[in-house]
Amino acid sequence: MHRGTWEDTGMTAKEPYSYVVLRYIHDVLTGEFVNVGLVMVVPGRPLILTKSRKTFGRIKNVFPDLDSESYKRAIEAIDRGMKSVQRSLKSEGLFKGERTAGDYARIALPLDDSSLQWSPVGAGLTADPQKTFDQLYLRFVSRYDRPSERRRSDDDVWRPVEAKLKEHGVNVELEPKRIQGNTDAVEFRHAWKNGRWHVYEPLSFDLSDADNIKDKARRWLGHLSAVKIGTTEDVQVHFIVGRPQNTSLEPAYRNAVEILRQVPFDNKVFDEDQIEDFVNQIEDEVRHHEGRTLQ
Repeated sequence: MHRGTWEDTGMTAKEPYSYVVLRYIHDVLTGEFVNVGLVMVVPGRPLILTKSRKTFGRIKNVFPDLDSESYKRAIEAIDRGMKSVQRSLKSEGLFKGERTAGDYARIALPLDDSSLQWSPVGAGLTADPQKTFDQLYLRFVSRYDRPSERRRSDDDVWRPVEAKLKEHGVNVELEPKRIQGNTDAVEFRHAWKNGRWHVYEPLSFDLSDADNIKDKARRWLGHLSAVKIGTTEDVQVHFIVGRPQNTSLEPAYRNAVEILRQVPFDNKVFDEDQIEDFVNQIEDEVRHHEGRTLQ
């Protein structure tokens, strides 16, 4: 049984503890895993401490095809199991015999061939169980976590467009426009009319995973497909889209762009790198309208 290489020091009496780490094993054949939880037992107290990773951003970075919902359900089931073990400890005094953290952890998650597995048992001495637990969790689970990056919103994608329109001296008053079909409607935040309605929608695909990126595009395709049925409006739809910061999600982003191009209205999709082309098109449409008005 592995002994902790760092142990609390000082004159305070130390008590033995044991711990196990919960691992998410993505592929049982390769054995690749990420640590996602910790259980620590101090039988002399008696005390069980447990914590698991509820978010899966770091795991997604390592394994982009993670089934997020399955992972979430599995973690929630283990948390419920460990709470049951803790309740039993209080009511029945489970700390009898030579049980380790591994024994209690396997009550919540028995050994099987699932993607969540317990590590071998580790042990040490501690004078401060909570401090030791926090150190263990940092060492094994959260050590390589990075602060979550701020994801760009739809408004963040639109702000450079506003700045460019102002820079180009394009004087167009954009307003919200609701397009109504037989059974559904959708509202665009930026629109103006020149015989037909020109609507402009910024969409940020700076999202956490591939499924979210594609689902956002699918929602727009679904809404506009429904609105197309029964609408009497003549509409040209322009999307300006923002890329994900995570370059591994580039294939999902490209797929989302292709989904948007299937929208059953006259439509154009501009990447944010094409902002000059996007603003130039708006400018050309506005100048053309102004020229016709003056004639």
